[in-house]
Amino acid sequence: MTPAAATESGLGALVALPAPAAAPHGRRLPVHLKDGLRRPGVTVGRAFTANHPARPRTDTIPVTTPAQPSVLFVCVHNAGRSQMAAAFLTHLAGDRVQVRSAGSAPADTVNPAVVEAMAEVGIDISAEVPKVLTTEAVRSSDVVITMGCGDACPYFPGKRYLDWQLDDPAGQGTGAVRPIRDQIEQRIRGLLAELDLEAAS
Repeated sequence: MTPAAATESGLGALVALPAPAAAPHGRRLPVHLKDGLRRPGVTVGRAFTANHPARPRTDTIPVTTPAQPSVLFVCVHNAGRSQMAAAFLTHLAGDRVQVRSAGSAPADTVNPAVVEAMAEVGIDISAEVPKVLTTEAVRSSDVVITMGCGDACPYFPGKRYLDWQLDDPAGQGTGAVRPIRDQIEQRIRGLLAELDLEAAS
């Protein structure tokens, strides 16, 4: 039977494609969600946050970074890990990155063993003072890196959140701080590579 004959006999309706499923409340589904398909990397904003109030993982989600990215380091006391990370990033990136650090329960002073360990690699943080974590500090940052402070850091969509598992140098001597310091330096160098920035020599 010819195509024309099929159409005339009504058989053409048998090969018509089914209409796409309707979205709830009569709204049209985006193309990538039709027939239950979802493209990788697509976030469904309101539906996601409504059903999953916990902070989503963003350690593997690419985030567009501005010409001068802003990075915030957060630990509990802002007296050790986050201070070392901020100092290394400032030292290796210079003014190409805006660097902040804060603590969810800041101490009165920076850990003296941390100050000494950083001085051994030529970085002076003796004048640094622990700072309290604020919502504005998170809002103003492109990348937020936490170190053992759990969910104390507020979540804002569009930021990149990383959690670095590092030993806490609180109460430790300089000998115990050195390997933590060296791990942080390597992580900072890796972060610079991800930001497409070359570390200063």
